[in-house]
Amino acid sequence: MAVNKTDGAECTGGTAPRHIAFIMDGNGRWAKKRGMPREYGHVQGAKVFRRIVEYCGDIGIEIVTVYALSTENYAKRPKSEINAILNLFEEYLGDAERDAPSRDLRVCFIGDRSIFSPDIAERMSALERMTQNRGKRLNVAINYGGRAELVAAVNKLIAAGKKSVTEADLETALYTAGCPDPDIIVRTGAEMRMSNFLLWQSAYSELYFIDTLWPDFSEREVDKIIADYKGRKRRYGAAE
Repeated sequence: MAVNKTDGAECTGGTAPRHIAFIMDGNGRWAKKRGMPREYGHVQGAKVFRRIVEYCGDIGIEIVTVYALSTENYAKRPKSEINAILNLFEEYLGDAERDAPSRDLRVCFIGDRSIFSPDIAERMSALERMTQNRGKRLNVAINYGGRAELVAAVNKLIAAGKKSVTEADLETALYTAGCPDPDIIVRTGAEMRMSNFLLWQSAYSELYFIDTLWPDFSEREVDKIIADYKGRKRRYGAAE
């Protein structure tokens, strides 16, 4: 059963979300239910990630953000599982480099890149530069933590000589600087928590929790989420 929460009453009036963020949860449990290793679930989840990003672009969603790997997962999951995720990421990076000339998609990586080799980190930066003027946008949160992002942003501002910090200052120093906040955040896998994802950016985001495990997530469910969003009212703190 999907559980939906609205912060908000400006009715969206049938308007589709501009920015959808996905917490892609449930890969390991999906594999375990089938008697397979967790790594197999990540392989299937990566296929769904590509398909859903493509579909969102096709139906006019301007920005998609995906939570690919959290700082907590990186620190606490078995090394074999982390290596499998990073190998899948490197495979995606190669495909994105190949497809970049023909796709109207800006690719941005948000998170702590210190876990990557200098070669991979440079390829990530090069892909961002190559696609920076494209229309639609994909944010891949990899080795990402919302608290770590806020700490990094404050330290960046201190290093720049700031003595005091405003909200506007902080927003310019976030990994997502210049990107509109998510209109709706979707979490698959039946858990109902944010797991340190986009803590600043989610202040007024709509939330949508669904039992479906990520490898079973489909385009039809994207349609249901968008239809649900269109019927919501967003107040941004105002009275009804």
